[in-house]
Amino acid sequence: MAAKKFKTVLIEKGKGAEKGITWLILNRPEKRNAMSPELHFEMSEALDILSEDPDTQVLVLTGAGKAFSAGQDLALYFRANEKDAINRVRTQKASHAWRWEKLVSFPKPTIAMVNGFCFGGAFTQLCACDFAIASNTATFGLSEVNWGIIPGGIVSWNVADVLSYRDALYYAVTGDPFDGKTAEKIRLVNYSVPAPKLKAETIKLAKKLMTKSPNAMRYTKEAIRAVRRMGVNEADDYLTVKNQACKMTDKIPGRDEGMRQFLDEKSYRPGLGQLDLKKAARRKASSAATPTTRVRAKKAVKKKK
Repeated sequence: MAAKKFKTVLIEKGKGAEKGITWLILNRPEKRNAMSPELHFEMSEALDILSEDPDTQVLVLTGAGKAFSAGQDLALYFRANEKDAINRVRTQKASHAWRWEKLVSFPKPTIAMVNGFCFGGAFTQLCACDFAIASNTATFGLSEVNWGIIPGGIVSWNVADVLSYRDALYYAVTGDPFDGKTAEKIRLVNYSVPAPKLKAETIKLAKKLMTKSPNAMRYTKEAIRAVRRMGVNEADDYLTVKNQACKMTDKIPGRDEGMRQFLDEKSYRPGLGQLDLKKAARRKASSAATPTTRVRAKKAVKKKK
């Protein structure tokens, strides 16, 4: 699928050893990737496209230049829409749609690669991603309190959900900035690394994710997000149904193949390795082939020999 060209968003597809990784990049480096109305509309469309893109196995969200995102563009997002109620509502909906609804429910694994400034509204897309890696020198901050407002949209909810109560309250009330190492310490990101290693470590994680069953990953991440707000009985019912749905929609199917490779072939140990997805796919294709197709395939092999 050819990548569509946007004005404020870049889509870059990995090639060679990085095939399967798609980079979705906020592209307003001159404004530290502050989010304008145009960017919100384009990001919303980009996520719709990539959610159905067969070439995208893992999505990496980042910013061009030296910033992840400095938050909302105060001039274009707020002031320019003060007297235009219709456009203000449209922009707010687009902003929320891509930063939370579409990103949090994206069917493939998502990684936020925080390469620099991450302020205010940018916390929403950071928290919406499944995983987050930051540069040690990245700068985070909930600066809203410094100019007399609260972290709006759902930013306050995001930080209260991801961080401990003490950390969420401290950084929201003081407005103190913090670096990538602190972001790792308070579990805002999975881990932080030296800036020169940021992209390589992100690619390393993406490649690890691409060795897993796409179906199992999708259902697992949906389940983990959902059950955190459930009671034990509700979670038990939900996970029973979710597990059945995962099994029914699995193209491999992973459960049967995993049992075969572990118990019969003894080719892997679940706690110390994983099933061979390529072998599973070949077996699935072979079992799905008609007798005529299998005969033709054998003849083709003989001719090559």
